[in-house]
Order: sequence, then C-alpha cells, then structure tokens
Amino acid sequence: MSNRWPLASIFLILTNLLAFAMAQSSCFNNGNYTNNSTYKSNLDTLLSSLSTNVDFNGFYNASMGKNLDTVYASVLCRGDVQLPTCRGCIQEATADIVRSCPNDKRAVQFNEFCTLRYSNESMFGIVETRRGWYLYNTQNASSPGQFMADVRTLVDNLRDQAAKGGSLRKVAAGNRSTVDFQTVFSLVQCTPDLSSEDCGSCLIGAIADIPRACNNKRGCRILRPSCILRYEDTTFYNETRLQELQALAATPPPQPPTSASLPPGKKDNNKTRTTIIIVVSIGVCLIVAVFAGMLLIMRTKKKPKEILECGIDSAESLQYDFCEIKSATDDFSDDNKLGQGGFGAVYKGRLSNGQEIAVKRLSMDSGQGDVEFKNEVLLVAKLQHRNLVRFLGFSIEGKERLLVYEFVKNASLDKFLFDPIKRTELDWERRYKIIGGIARGLLYLHEESRLKIIHRDLKASNILLDGEMNAKIADFGLARLCAADETQGNTNRIVGTYGYMSPEYAMHGQFSIKSDVFSFGVLILEIATGQRNNSFRNGETIEDLLSAAWKYWHRGTVEDMIDPVLRASSGSLRDILRCIHIGLLCVQDNLADRPTMASVVLMLSSFTISLPVPLEPTIFTNSRISKNVLFPAYDSREFGSTTSSISQNKSPHSTESNNVMSITEFYPR
Repeated sequence: MSNRWPLASIFLILTNLLAFAMAQSSCFNNGNYTNNSTYKSNLDTLLSSLSTNVDFNGFYNASMGKNLDTVYASVLCRGDVQLPTCRGCIQEATADIVRSCPNDKRAVQFNEFCTLRYSNESMFGIVETRRGWYLYNTQNASSPGQFMADVRTLVDNLRDQAAKGGSLRKVAAGNRSTVDFQTVFSLVQCTPDLSSEDCGSCLIGAIADIPRACNNKRGCRILRPSCILRYEDTTFYNETRLQELQALAATPPPQPPTSASLPPGKKDNNKTRTTIIIVVSIGVCLIVAVFAGMLLIMRTKKKPKEILECGIDSAESLQYDFCEIKSATDDFSDDNKLGQGGFGAVYKGRLSNGQEIAVKRLSMDSGQGDVEFKNEVLLVAKLQHRNLVRFLGFSIEGKERLLVYEFVKNASLDKFLFDPIKRTELDWERRYKIIGGIARGLLYLHEESRLKIIHRDLKASNILLDGEMNAKIADFGLARLCAADETQGNTNRIVGTYGYMSPEYAMHGQFSIKSDVFSFGVLILEIATGQRNNSFRNGETIEDLLSAAWKYWHRGTVEDMIDPVLRASSGSLRDILRCIHIGLLCVQDNLADRPTMASVVLMLSSFTISLPVPLEPTIFTNSRISKNVLFPAYDSREFGSTTSSISQNKSPHSTESNNVMSITEFYPR
C-alpha cells in the first residue's frame, strides 16, 4: 500500500488544524453562575438551540429566562460560508465557550467561521468592542508603506458597503492590486442587528486597530464581538457564495397568484374572501393610524414637558425652533459637518443674528441618543465656566434631538497635537496654558460647581480650543452627577475610551473623580510628548505611553521623550519635566495615591511645592501570551482585557513559545 495521502485529505486536515488554531475565547468578569442554577439551565438550553435555528443568512439571536436568570445569546457566521459549515462551526463554538469560560455569565467565542456570544445583559443592537482578538501574519509585506496604504483604501471602501447592508446581512468582500504584482483581499462584517451608523463605527474602530495590531504584516484579523475585519495577500473567502447571497437579496419576493391563474370553480369564492380581507384590513389600518397619530402627538408634546419636569431652569428659553437650526446648518449639509461622534454628527451653523453655533445632532437609531440628550441638557445647562464649552440650548422635533453649543474656532486638541504640521503651533507656553485650563475645568466640575460631576470621557478629542487657544472641556453625554457627599459610583456598562480609562473603571466599572484624574494624567503625557497614549514611538518600537513614561522616568532620561517641537523651542525644561511628573502621579493604579484636581491645580501654579515620587503604573505592562504552533505564520493577542497569562488548547504535537507584547487601546468612541 502507498503511504501517500491524497492531496484533498491533506488539505482537509490542514484546514481543520487552522480552524482549531484560530479558536479564541474571551471571558468577561461579569459575575459567575453555579452549576445547578436556573441561569445555567437557561444557558444550556439556549446554546443547544443556536445551530439548529440559524438560517442561510448566518445570524441568529435569542433570549431565555426571566429577570436575573435571563440569558441572551447570538451567533454570526462569516458571510461567505455555506449553512452546513455555519452550523458545524456553531456546534464547535458552543463546546469551546463552555469549556473555556466555565461559570462565566458573559463570554464570546471566535472560531474560524463563526462568532458566538452570550450574556446576562441584553446585547441586541448594541455595539460591543471591549473584548476581542488580534491575529496577524508574522511575515512583513514587501514595500510595506504602499501595501498598508492599499489595505486602508480597500477596507475603507468595504466598510461603507457593509454598513449599508440590510437587516439580514452586513458583509462586504473585495480585492485590490498593490505593489510587486500582488493583490490584497479583505472581508469585513458586522452583526446585522446593528444600525448602519453603529456598523460603520465598529469597523472604523477595527480599521484604526490595524497600525498598532499588525502594521506592515501580510495578513491580519481583528475579531470584535460586533464586527470582524480580515485582510490577506492571498484569497481566503468564497466569492461565489457572496455573489449568490447578493443576488438572492436583490431578487424580489414571489407574487401571490392572480385570479386568472386559479381554477374556474374557485374564482368567485376567492374573490369574496379577498374583498372581506381588504375591508377588514382597511378598518384595522384606520384604527391603528388614529391611535398612532394620537400617540405621536402626545409624545411630541411630552418630551419638552419631561425636560422641564427634570429640573432645567428656564427650559423654554433654552429651546430652539427646529426649523431655525435646520436653516442655520443649511439642512445639516455635509459642507457644514464638523465631525462624527459615537452618538451623532456635529455641524457648524449660523443663526439669523449672525451668531455661530455648533449643533450636535443625535443619532435617531441609537438607543443611547435619548440618554445622552437628557444627560447633557440636565447637566451642562447648569454649568458655567470659561474652561467648559458653553451650552446654548436644545431642540426637539419628532425623533430629532439637537444640542446647541457655542462654536469653538480651533476644533479639538487632537487635531493640533497629533498633526505633524499643526503641532508646531503648540509651543510650551500654549500647551501649559491648555493643561492649566483643563485642570481648572475639572476642578470646577468636581468641587466648585453646585453640582458634583464626573466627566468619564476626558480625552484629547473632547478638549476644544477657542481662538485664543483656551481649553474648553466638551461632550458630557457620559458624565455622571453625584451627590455632594458621594465619592464614587458603579456601573455594569463600561463606556468611554480605552487608553484614557482608569484601571478600576475599565475592569470593575467603579468610577469617581479620581477616574477623571487618571484621564487627565494621560492627557498631560500626550501633551508633553506629542504622541498618542496607545502608540508611543521609540525608534523602531511602538509601545503604550504610560509604560514608556515610567521607563524613561525610572532611568532618569525623561527629557528624551519630550516632543521634539518643544525641545527645539525656548520652553522651560524644568516646567515640562514637572508636568510629566504630575502626569505620572495622576495615572497611579491605586486611586488613593492619585492627587485631587485641587492638588493638581496647586502643583501646576506653585513650583515651591515638592512632589511625591510616583509608583509604576501596571495597567499597561506587558503580558506573556502563548502561541499555538499549529499555525506558525500567525500570532495572536486578546484586547479589551487587563494583563493576564492567556493559554490556548494545544495538540499533543504542539510546543509552546512565549511572546511578549502590549495590550493597548482599541476603540475610541
């Protein structure tokens, strides 16, 4: 007998090994269940039903149970796989997730052809990006600069196509010719329960991960619970299958048979039946229309009343006519669009009296829109400080929610700080002025206003600069109001921007005024170095800013990390080093070790006060991650978690090697 295996058999074995190597689990620290609990019973029943209920669209979600025992689950198969492959993948993922995350109330499993999620909180229609994996080809592309530029062009085009998909499928794939006679192939996909805007937002975050996760690599996968992105220098998806699904989606549904096609004996009966159905349908529609109209009128009238009842002083004077704002922004034209945030777009406008305004138009299909609207109206209307963006009013029209602010001429800090040209306009005098302005604005929020407010999303893009380069804190959609004697709070839903989040908030949902102090410390380090917190470049290496700052501090070479623009100017080296020192004090792990904003303002204004020695920030220190050699061309890492030792299942023939890498910010809102 021949010892040679057929080529097809070898290919099948390699495919199975590859799929095994790509299986990754992320277990959330969201509470545990016991093996004999109702939650466990509901979870087992729900997981066992997923593979049989998914259809050719490759997506299915369901829930089971009541109150605290409710389990929510969903599955998404890669858009190019056939239904049998999809169902087989879900069965494997079900076994993998139970084995990898025993007793966890929330988890996500990424397999080669499908993603499975379950939670004790509703997740349908909600973007989830906090946990996921990077997997990248260890080989660099030839001519990496042009290759990565072509990758970016391709995935940007596919992102738009996927986001515009319907409620059944949001997937797009394609290819693009690149350097050295190569072709790059890519597939992007979102869960179809997301809105077009949320799908686009999730994929924008995934695309933003490429430079720090797998820059210059020949292949990359970014796996997020709500969306996935993959590119390769070889084809990997089933183009025929995607074309079949696209054609099926474009095919109109079959029309019911006409009376001419029916047998003669049934025409009269069917005609009578049709007449009855039409009459009843018209009657029902009329009744529904009347009730819907009444409900709409009541709701439209109720919204401003609700705002008034929630305690806004002189709310009527704050309310703008919707048509006036629509006219001021030229019907929200793209020419007047200033930017796009997680909750909606911002437009520049000019009122009839000549006053320039900035209008935040909250997304109508975002479940968070009303929450943010009410939050900003209730909080910001009561705040008056030169270092806070001034709130002018609001407008409500049907589902439209508008927030009106003063127009701030120079946009946001990140537009200057991280731009190679504009950053030269920020000498140390201006940067020090910006740091002081942010500090005074936070001090006002924490201690000096009649309300006690925790911002929760302090970052460079939420610091606006006016014509005199004065800093103004903006975007209070995630802010929390605290009682006068309240020091901290808890939340089950972590919102904000990774990289700026304090460890206690990112890991446990505990927020306080010291959470804002941590974010402020990150901002100081970014302002002094001119580099983003997640991608500090040190020669040929890229690491997170906090780890780098500590290393330079520990070695006594902090001046080497200062922005070259500042080193070339006449700025005081002593002042810059002192600010970096203050920044390190603000980002200490233990919130009790961080100063209050009152202390920070005092440190910034008085150079006679001696500063304590900071401790090492460990939230971004390196972790050891195991690599499965079944797929040696790829390496992987989990994001959205704190440092940990992550192990994967191994075959008897595999070996383990340790790979040191950083876990970094992955989704700016």
